[in-house]
Amino acid sequence: MKWQVLLIFSLLRLGVLRGQVSYSVPEEMKRGSLIGNIAHDLGLGVARMKSGKARIYSGNNEEYVELNRERGALIIKDRIDREALCGQTVPCALHFQMILENPMEFYTVTVEITDINDNPPTFERGEIKHEISESALTGARFVLEKAIDDDVGVNGLSSYTLKPSDNFALKTTSRVDGTKNVEMVLQKPLDREKNENLSLILTALDGGEPQLSGTMQITITVLDVNDNPPVCSKPEYKASVAENAPAGTVITAVKASDRDKGNNGKIIYTIPKSSAANLFQINSDDGVLMLKGNIDFEKRRIYELDVQVSDQGGLSDACKVIVDVTDVNDNAPSINVMSKSNALSENVRPGTVVTMLNIQDPDSNENGRVMCALSENAAFSIKSSTNNFFTVVTEGELDRERASEYNITVTCSDEGVPSLSSSVTLTLQISDVNDNAPVFERSSYEAYIVENNTPGLSIFTVKATDADWNQNARVSYILEDSSVNGVPVSSYVSVSADSGVIHAVRSFDYEQIKDFQFRIKTQDGGSPPLSSNVTVKMLIQDQNDNPPQVLYPVQTGGSVVAEMVPRSADVGYLVTKVVAVDVDSGQNAWLSYKLQKATDRALFEVGSQNGEIRTIRQVTDKDAVKQRLTVIVEDNGQPSRSATVIVNVAVADSFPEVLSEFTDFPHDKEYNDNLTFYLVLALAVVSFLFITCLVVIISVKIYRWRQSRILYHSNLPVIPYYPPRYSDTLGTGTLPHVFNYEVCRTTDSRKSDNKFGGAGGQNVLIMDPSSTGTMQRIQSEKSILDEPDSPLEVRIC
Repeated sequence: MKWQVLLIFSLLRLGVLRGQVSYSVPEEMKRGSLIGNIAHDLGLGVARMKSGKARIYSGNNEEYVELNRERGALIIKDRIDREALCGQTVPCALHFQMILENPMEFYTVTVEITDINDNPPTFERGEIKHEISESALTGARFVLEKAIDDDVGVNGLSSYTLKPSDNFALKTTSRVDGTKNVEMVLQKPLDREKNENLSLILTALDGGEPQLSGTMQITITVLDVNDNPPVCSKPEYKASVAENAPAGTVITAVKASDRDKGNNGKIIYTIPKSSAANLFQINSDDGVLMLKGNIDFEKRRIYELDVQVSDQGGLSDACKVIVDVTDVNDNAPSINVMSKSNALSENVRPGTVVTMLNIQDPDSNENGRVMCALSENAAFSIKSSTNNFFTVVTEGELDRERASEYNITVTCSDEGVPSLSSSVTLTLQISDVNDNAPVFERSSYEAYIVENNTPGLSIFTVKATDADWNQNARVSYILEDSSVNGVPVSSYVSVSADSGVIHAVRSFDYEQIKDFQFRIKTQDGGSPPLSSNVTVKMLIQDQNDNPPQVLYPVQTGGSVVAEMVPRSADVGYLVTKVVAVDVDSGQNAWLSYKLQKATDRALFEVGSQNGEIRTIRQVTDKDAVKQRLTVIVEDNGQPSRSATVIVNVAVADSFPEVLSEFTDFPHDKEYNDNLTFYLVLALAVVSFLFITCLVVIISVKIYRWRQSRILYHSNLPVIPYYPPRYSDTLGTGTLPHVFNYEVCRTTDSRKSDNKFGGAGGQNVLIMDPSSTGTMQRIQSEKSILDEPDSPLEVRIC
């Protein structure tokens, strides 16, 4: 047994490396027999076979060959019978592909199956009978049944022998299809009177080693007196029929003539038994040849039929009918997916192979010529790598945000009329790449918050979205570092990393800061992360938290300021103007003026909008020189805040008259009496507090002394105890942080005094000694709120 290995490589630049290798092996080899080392023949190596997951793709055909990846060898998987696989087709070969991955490669493999002489020639019948007239002329031909040998080539049918050969000789003629036509030729006239029956043996021999043979017995009955055989009008007929023609279709008509008359001249048409005889039938009376079974162009394209014409006297002739089967487009293309990718990253380069397809159409010519196209999809294209092999590749850039999944429909059509087509739909998932930065819903934001807010208050929410998916679309928010009036913005506001909610860190004062800006950055969870930022403008809204402040008339500490009105003043005379301001804004700073109290309400009025004090009637001599007006100034806030101012008006024509009136105050005595009372009261309170403190200190000392004695006698460790808010300072004892208030009041509210003091910088309240009763509050650097639990000591004087 000889093995032949033929290796042919061809390289194509379509993203797939392809080669071709051919082997030749005899049929009927044992399972597991080695065909060839394909890894060596292709120059791949066993390591590549393993890493590439090499496998065999044979389409829809039965697999007779398998790949041993460990050895890189092709071996016989199942018994191969060449005759069952290919019949009489020569050469007989198995065609399949070997596919490797990472990267994708495929190779075309052809294994030719050679014939061995395992089938002897056989006849369909073991005996045939002929009736031959004794008047048959020398040279008369009798068509014999051909032997069938399933082997091909030298192992096929080679020759025939006929014994005995006294009256007949054997004549064989070769046909176009490679078969031999067997005829028995009369060499010597028959004599029924000498030998009425003849028995011959026809032996068929093949050319194999060892030579095999088959026999058939021929029994001849000699008839009397029919000396004119029928004769075909022509030795060969040609006809054609479509492969999809129904049974009963007329193909052609064979014509023959016999000069005899009567029964000896009646012609009978027959087709000798053969494989083709099952598909065709001939009318025995008129020679019309018709289709009997179903024929298939893809299985056999030409049929040669022997037609025998004979009369009832035993004479016959033979002719040949050649039937060409014409192809019909009756097979749609078959699409076989050789390899495909289920998912691709959206950043793959154009030209990346998505799938490889093998298209098969058993029709011929235009009917078997196939073209493939994709459904309308600009992202992909299909290319033909070789005959019947196509690859689907990416055409442009992919974007998961536009399309996360593609359904690629591949439609393959032949060029037949009408055209037949098949289609297959491939589903491709696009995996995400972090190629989109998060985007805020607005290009900038404005947020509003009312002053005096609670720290931690939720102010506003910024929102950003990311077109990516999963982790790449998960956004977080970060407050960018910046400063507002030299103070880090993080001391003003904070932002939630997950929700984007902006919180106030401190309480805002509109009078100190009206607005400020900061930037928020949003960042996704991709690798590397992408980000964007936005500007947020924070606007502080005013609250009515400041009362009006009177600028004029100025309230002095000990002197009395009076406005002078001459007694000759007319109605509407401008006495003075109360000037006040409010540090709030908007309607909270809109001020209105009202006359709250007056010595004579019928004499003066106050302009509600401008604060002007004017006379509303003519001044008379009866009007008192000293007029006292109390004006209240209110803002327009909710709730409104107010301030009062006392305006002294002197109704006189000369200054001495005014001076005499305003130097004699009737309440001076009352002021002195009130001052004495308050001094005595304060002295009593201070004395009481001193005695109380002294008693408490002595009690504490005694208690601590007794505790120390108990601990000393109990042999327990002494742990000093310091009451809350007390500390031991360099052995000087426990001293509380005390804040002192000194309040001094007199009978005259203008002389009252309130003083607040403490260690370090403390708040001080000073009562303006003027009669207005207003208090100015001076805030030191350190607020008393810093020590909310500090004890207070109040002293009244």
